[in-house]
This record gives sequence, C-alpha cells and structure tokens, in this order.
Amino acid sequence: MSTKGIVKGIISNLIIVEVDGPVSQNEIAYIIEPDTKLMSEVIKVVGKNTYIQVFESTRGVKVGDPVEFAGHMLEVTLGPGILSRNYDGLQNDLDKMDGVFLKRGDYTYALNDDKLWDFKPLAKPGEKVIAGSWLGEVDENSKSHKIMVPFAFSGEYTVKSVIATGQYKITDTVAVLINSDGEEIAVTMIQRWPVKRPITVYKEKPRPFKLLETGVRTIDTINPIVEGGTGFIPGPFGTGKTVLQHAISKQAEADIVVIAACGERANEVVEIFTEFPELEDPHTGRKLMERTIIIANTSNMPVAAREASVYTAMTLAEYYRSMGLKVLMMADSTSRWAQALREMSNRLEELPGQDAFPMDLSAIIANFYARAGFVYLNNGATGSVTFIGTVSPAGGNLKEPVTESTKKAARCFYALQQSRADSKRYPAINPIDSYSKYLEYPEFEEYIAKRIGANWIEMVNEAKTILLRGQEVSEQINILGDDGVPLDYHIRFWKSEVIDFVILQQDAFDKVDMLTPLERQQYMLKKVMEICHADFNFDSFNEVENYFKRIINQFKQMNYSEFDSAQFKNYEEELASIINERKIA
Repeated sequence: MSTKGIVKGIISNLIIVEVDGPVSQNEIAYIIEPDTKLMSEVIKVVGKNTYIQVFESTRGVKVGDPVEFAGHMLEVTLGPGILSRNYDGLQNDLDKMDGVFLKRGDYTYALNDDKLWDFKPLAKPGEKVIAGSWLGEVDENSKSHKIMVPFAFSGEYTVKSVIATGQYKITDTVAVLINSDGEEIAVTMIQRWPVKRPITVYKEKPRPFKLLETGVRTIDTINPIVEGGTGFIPGPFGTGKTVLQHAISKQAEADIVVIAACGERANEVVEIFTEFPELEDPHTGRKLMERTIIIANTSNMPVAAREASVYTAMTLAEYYRSMGLKVLMMADSTSRWAQALREMSNRLEELPGQDAFPMDLSAIIANFYARAGFVYLNNGATGSVTFIGTVSPAGGNLKEPVTESTKKAARCFYALQQSRADSKRYPAINPIDSYSKYLEYPEFEEYIAKRIGANWIEMVNEAKTILLRGQEVSEQINILGDDGVPLDYHIRFWKSEVIDFVILQQDAFDKVDMLTPLERQQYMLKKVMEICHADFNFDSFNEVENYFKRIINQFKQMNYSEFDSAQFKNYEEELASIINERKIA
C-alpha cells in the first residue's frame, strides 16, 4: 500500500507533509487538489515530516490537503519515438498540450503507443544477455534505435524467444527472458529509469581521445573538444552563448543532439522551436530536428522543474549512448540550474556557501559532468555523450561560484569576452583565457598525429603564443600610442591579427564559412603560420597596417569560397603575389 500524507505547512514551492508510512529521498509525490494533481519530489525527511518541492505553482494549496506518494523517483520513459520531440523538464510532450501556457497539473505521456515500428531482431533464442544488451532494433528517423534489456535488470538472463521481423507497437512484447530462478519475464520496447541515477550499462569508460569536429575553427583548431568530452561556455549577456551553442548543435559530428534549455529566456527557446524544424542537417541533408531532442524549461517555469530538466536531458543522452551512438548534449544555461539548487538549499535552511549557493555546489556540478563520457559497451561497440554547458555569470564576472565550480569539472573552457563581442569578433571566445585540457592528453596527441599530423599540436601552441604576444603589444600601443612602440612590435601585432581574423573569427550566417571541415582548417592554419614565420620589410607603421589589412581581406575571401574551387585558388594566387611584395627572401 502506498504511503499517504497531509499538508502541514507551505513555504512557496516547499511543502511540509506529515506522512503515515515509509518515504524515500527523491521519491515522487502528488498533492491532491479538487480538480488536479500536483507533482512534487521529496527532498528531505525528518521523522514523520517530509519536505517536498512542487514542480508547479503552489497557489491554492491548503493545509490539510491529501498527498499520495508514488513509490519511485522521478523517472523518464525510454523507447522509440523520443527523437524530434519537444519535452518539458518532466518529459511532458509540449506538442500534446493545448493553449499558449502550460496548464497546472497537466501531464502527458511521453511516447506514442499507437504508432507501428518496423522491428528487426538482433538476439537469438538461447543467448545469454545482461542489462543493456541489444535484443532488436527499429528505424527511428533513419537512426538505428536499439531495443535493450531494461537497465534495471540485474544478473544474467537467457533469451527464450524474440519476435520475428515485422511491425509492432511499443507496448507489444518483443522478447521473453528467463532469469536465474527460471522465471519468465516479458520485455517490451519501453522501459523507465530514474533521472538522477546514471545509466552504467557499459564495460569500460576510458579517458576520451577522439576529436569531435564542430566546424567552428576557434574550437576545433585552438581548443578542441573530444567525443565524450566536457566543456562550458561562460560569458556576459549578449556575447553569443546561445548562438554558439546552436552552431555547434547544427554542425557537430554527432548522431543525436539533446538541447536542455534549462532556464533560457522564452524567446531564445522559441528560436530553437522555429529554426530547427526548418534547418537542413549539413551531414545528412535531412531536417535537423529529426536527430534532435529539446527539453524546454524557461526562466519563468517553476524552479524545481528547472532543477530536474538537466537530469532528464542527461538520462535521454545516456540512453542513446547505450545504443552505440555519438550524442551531443547542450545545456543553456547551467547558471539557472545552479540558482534553482540555491533556492532549494535556502528553503531547506542549509548552511550557505559562497554567494548563498549550496556548500556542495562543486560536488553537484562535478557529479553531473561526470555522467558524460566515451564508453565501450559490453558488445564491443562504442558510444559517447559530449556535454557542453553555458554559464551566465552576473555582470560577466568569471570568478563567481558557478563558473569556478564548473571550471573544476569541465575539461574545456570557452570564455566569451564582452570586448570581442562589442568589436563584432564572433565567435567572441577569448583565445588567451580559454583552454582545452585534452591537448595535454597523450591519447589525444596520438590520435591527432594519425588524424592530422605529428606537428599539429606544436603548431596550435605556437599560434596561441603569437596571439598572446599580439595582445601584449596591443596593450602597449594603447598606452604609448602608435609612435611609442618599435616597428617590429607593429609587425608582431598584425601577425596575431591575421590569426584572429582568419582562424578565430567565423561567419555563422555564411553557407561556406559557417562549417569548416578539419582538412580545410589544417590547410588555412598552415597558410597563416607561413605568414607569421616570414620576415617583411617596412618603413613605417602605417605601411604595416595597410599591408596586413590587404592580407586579411584576401584570406577572408578565401574563407567565403568553396575549398579548392577555382575561385579559392584564384584568391590564393592573389594572396601569394601580395606576400611577395614585402617578403624578405
């Protein structure tokens, strides 16, 4: 019999309930209203009193209202039909809901029970299987969606029977398994899994090493991220965090994209809803939305639901990873998630940490980021979840607790800079402050040496050094004026500007420039570095500026031309003649 309770106290979204039986941490409860049920989660248990946070507005809730406990944690429904859906943080299908605003207490089923799927068996009778083993597959938007042994199963099972190839509903039994006690267990295409528990049905989780191509030069070339890697994008308002996330989502070499809009402003989410169904996937030519899942929890939704939404998104990402797919998960913005954690911590009257955030904020963020990763599945296949979150620090202060805590957990740091955004240098990633720790991994070095060339990392580090020296000269020029620094310094500065304009800056709205393949990035960096290594002859700093502006302009024309096309080669020849004008042989 399920535990019941009565509302004893109400503090905004925190409800104190007196219970008549056992209750577990993070269990789901429903407050029974006259016309609806309000979903909530247990966050603290003290004797007979249970503290629950409600995922809805608590307006109208009274002391004495009955409460029912569900007996399980917050779970998501996993099965075919998740792709191209728009969910909220509790996996309610937003497309099934009526009206402009979400109705209070209105919950929907995440999948479609009536749709028929083309099932193909993969397992054979008599085979030994464990949790996560593939029993069959269905075609979901041209992706192979594996039907697996439910993750909640423990121990070894024997396959008694698997249904033949044909069309079935997700509720139909697809296989019958026999456990060690000889009991028969029917398996459907659906399973449920608690969102706050990682899915660990893999054999090994090594350090990731394979480069994840995003098509964004300042990431792939200067500070690369890997398949199964973690990164985050902090930056003040208006510096282009969301645009950069959308660019990576569109272009990255990923099979599935999960976007968790956990605290974006509503207008930013609308952009995704309207854009993605129309956009073409540059890799397949199909609609981008076909391989995308959106979890939308905007800033005006209840705090508790915002806290849950990132976990819901991560669980869906892990589910597809277990099928041997490359998943990219984007969260925008994890600052709002941290604010939800702060609000929850304050309501529980816990001892506050820095800026009133929870004391264990670093641990919560680190545990969440640790769920990403590259894995070897039990059958030898590989899958990955690459996680990139954005952080919106108040006033662009990168020393605040959320940014600092995320820095400890994430391996890539892409700091967006206000001054770069103001001067329209997009993407506004500061190349000096940003870093990728994967450049230091021997596994990555080995992979890159095979993929691009042995001296690639050396060349990238050299480019970073030139950028740093250029910034130092820029500061000196700002203080002393153009006349106050030697001619060599001007040349040094403009060589760094060539790297900035040609490699770091990119046009997200140009069909050619928006997506740069790795081969092209390699070619262009070599070209740029040749100029940085060359010696030139000048008489005045004005000559330096005008000359390098011509070079930059020529390179930009190359960036806007199809790689290796006649137009591209023409610009390249013109560039060579410009270089020869002043180059010292």
